[in-house]
Amino acid sequence: MADISAKDVMSLRNKTGLAMMECKKALMEAEGDPERAEDLLRKKLKGKMETKSDRIAGEGRIAVAVSGDGNEAVIVELKAETDFTAKNDKFIGASDKLAELALAVDASDPKPTDEMNAIVDDLRISTGENISIGRIEKLVGSADAAVYGKYVHHDGKTGVLIQAQGDVADDTLRQIAMHVAAAMPRPLGLSAEDIPSDLVEKEKKFRIEQAMESGKPQEIAEKIVEGGMRKFFEEVALLEQDFIMDTSKKIKDLVGSGGSLSAFRRWQVGEEG
Repeated sequence: MADISAKDVMSLRNKTGLAMMECKKALMEAEGDPERAEDLLRKKLKGKMETKSDRIAGEGRIAVAVSGDGNEAVIVELKAETDFTAKNDKFIGASDKLAELALAVDASDPKPTDEMNAIVDDLRISTGENISIGRIEKLVGSADAAVYGKYVHHDGKTGVLIQAQGDVADDTLRQIAMHVAAAMPRPLGLSAEDIPSDLVEKEKKFRIEQAMESGKPQEIAEKIVEGGMRKFFEEVALLEQDFIMDTSKKIKDLVGSGGSLSAFRRWQVGEEG
């Protein structure tokens, strides 16, 4: 029988977060091999962890990463059951690591890699919670070199990724990302043309009903609706929004004529993807 030291047990406990006795049993079964013991614990406990998948993972963290060459970027949602776990340093570090690893996924079918799944398994074992990757999205630059801005709110619950082309300063992109995180109403598209058609029709229908109820003549009612829709697009199209840090400027003024925004993502933990 292998000689299992207290130091070995403590090392495995620190790595997995499991009870000392569980770690000692695994080391004994693995004849003192710490890597094999960790694998045994993962295999032994993963099945139990899977039974927790029906628990609602309503907490978590958003993480964003940009590739070294600056042409690709990812945004990832890591979910947990409790806010306590989501604020844990190990969970925060894992979410950032997952974002870095996600740079290797296929943009058209962004599925977690084996290495990413192993990180999630480790978190499940150490926390006893239903930890899962909620969403992954990867943005890739087109023929024109892409530049990216990112921002994650201090609580980790809201993250923004901005994709642009041309001459747009890094500080400007970060400021725009911060604007997207905080703006109310939330931007729904870059321009009026990007607003989902179902939302546009819903808003137009609402304004038509309002105009009809007011008893205004049709010609005036149509003008009221037209003006109202212009106002709606100014409020929800990102480029038309007043910059939250300086309302004398619009977002399109920040971008300037030397560059353009091509995409943005604003994710909040727990929302539908």
